[in-house]
Amino acid sequence: MLDLECFAFINRAIESETAPVVIMATNRGITKIRGTNQVSPHGLPLDLLDRLLIITTKPYTTEEIKQILVIRCEEEDVEMDDEAKDLLTKIGAETSLRYAIHLITAANLIAQKRKASEVEMDDISTAYSLFIDIERSKSFLKDYEKDFMFSEVEDDNLLHDENALSVIDDILEGIVIDSKLVQPCNA
Repeated sequence: MLDLECFAFINRAIESETAPVVIMATNRGITKIRGTNQVSPHGLPLDLLDRLLIITTKPYTTEEIKQILVIRCEEEDVEMDDEAKDLLTKIGAETSLRYAIHLITAANLIAQKRKASEVEMDDISTAYSLFIDIERSKSFLKDYEKDFMFSEVEDDNLLHDENALSVIDDILEGIVIDSKLVQPCNA
C-alpha cells in the first residue's frame, strides 16, 4: 500500500549507483495512485512503471492445490481420506490455500478428539464451520459493523460506499495475495 512518497523514494533508490533489486507484487488493476487523483495501471506512477519488468503469475490449479495439501498433510503426519482431501481442495480453491492449510491441523485435532486414526470429511466440515475464512469475515464485519463497540464507520452510506469498501478490501488483499502464492514449507 505504497503512496506517492514511497514511490519517489523507490525511484531515487533504483537510480543510485548501488541500485537494489526491487520486487513488488500486486493484484491491483487500473486504479488511483495513493495520495493522488491520478489513475494508472496497478496504481503505480508511470515513470516507475516504465522501469519495471512485469512478470505475470497465475493462480494454482485445483490439481496443484491438492498436491500442495497432500504434501502438507505428509509433513504434519496427518492421515486423511480421499473425500476429505477433495473437500479440503475445494475449500482451498474457493477461499485460499493458506486457510486450507490451517484447516489441516484443526481437522486433525477434531479427529484426534474422537479418537480416529484419519481425518474424514466431517472433520473438515467441522473445522470449516468453527474457523472462518477472510471472505466470510469481511461479510460478517460489513453486516454487523454497527454492533461493534469501537466502530469507526458512523455513516450508513460508508458501508455501501465503494471507496470505503475498497480500502477494507485493499487491507485484506495483502493477506490474500500471500496465500495465493504460498509454497509448501519443509521446515
